[in-house]
Formats: sequence, C-alpha cells, structure tokens
Amino acid sequence: MNVWSKLLTAVRGGAHEVGEAIVDSQALRILDQEIRDADEELHRSREALAGIMAKQKLAAERVGKLSAKVEEYEQYALKALESGNETLAREVAEKIASLETQLGSEREQADAYAKSVAQLRRAVTQAEGNIKRLKQQVDTVKATESVHKAQLAVSQRHGGSQAKMHTALESLERIKQKQAERSAKMESIEELAAEANQDDVLEDKLRAAGIVPNAGSADSVLARLKNRSAN
Repeated sequence: MNVWSKLLTAVRGGAHEVGEAIVDSQALRILDQEIRDADEELHRSREALAGIMAKQKLAAERVGKLSAKVEEYEQYALKALESGNETLAREVAEKIASLETQLGSEREQADAYAKSVAQLRRAVTQAEGNIKRLKQQVDTVKATESVHKAQLAVSQRHGGSQAKMHTALESLERIKQKQAERSAKMESIEELAAEANQDDVLEDKLRAAGIVPNAGSADSVLARLKNRSAN
C-alpha cells in the first residue's frame, strides 16, 4: 500500500511539473489573455459607472425641481397668510410638506448615487492605473524575451559557424599538405633529371677531349678487337 501511495504521489508530482512547464511555456500568452479579461471587466465597470452617473444626474435634477417647487409654494403660503386666508395657507402648507417628503427621498437617493459614483470612480481609476502598469511591464518582459531569443539564436549560430570554420580550416590544411607533397615530388623529379643531364654533358665533354672513346667510332671497334685477339 505504501508503494502504491508513493507511485500515485510520483504521478501527481510529474503531472504538476508538466502543468508548470506548460504554464511557463505559455506564460506570456496567458498573461495577455488575463490583461484582455481585465480590460473587459474595466469596460463593464465604466459602463456601470456611466449608468450610475446618469441616475445621479436625473436624481439631482429632480431635487432641484422639488426644491424650486417648495420655494414656490412657500411664497404662495406667505401671500395667503398676508391676505388673511389661513385655510388656503394650510392647504398650501400640506402641499409643501408632501413636496418636502419627496425632496428628502430624492436627496437621499441622489446622495447614495453620488457616493457610489465616487467609490466606483476611484476603483476604475485604480484599475486603469494597474492595467496600464501591467501592460508596461508585459511590454518590457516581451522585449526582454525577444532579446534573449535573439541572443540564444546568435549563440547557436556562432557555435555552428565555429564548428564549420574548424572543419573548413582542417580541409584547407589537408589541401596545403597535399600541395606541399606534390611540389616536393616535382622538385625531386627535376633534381634527378638535372643530375642525369649533368652526367650526359660530362660524358660528352670527356669524349670530345678524347679521354673517353666514342662507342660508335672505328677506333673503339678496332681497340676492342685487338683486345680480344690478345686474350
């Protein structure tokens, strides 16, 4: 049981290593996708912010209109009191109370929208800054990755070039060696030919001086026959 447990642990460990290797090899692609997802979320946040700002604006407009109505009916109530018509003034006061109730509700809603807008605006601004910095860092990482790949390619090509250069130099040395051997052989042939020629010239000179008899002359034939007869 202990062995099977260790085997399962080893398999899980191998799967984890493979997973990490895949993640590492696709790190930049994954990071790009995560940034795109963040951009989409930020876009939705902006849309939500725009919607809340629109509601805040409408609520503020309603507050303004209700405030104006309250002031208007207050003037009506004052005039009614000035004219001694307290009954009409009370009716106007009831209208003002209703308007003020609505006004209080609209102000609360407008304040809540304003608070939400402020919070969401800060969140959007912070997210924009984070994504901007992240994109800058990704650009730096991509540039560094490109430089590393270029350096690796240059190193590999340089290593291959060095090997090819070494092979070419060896071939060149072999050709030079063969040429040197061929030149030495030709010089030896020329030297032998020159020595043979010198021997022929010397023999000709000896014949011309009468020291060495001419093999094809009558004198040499007669001398040979006399020598044979004497023997």
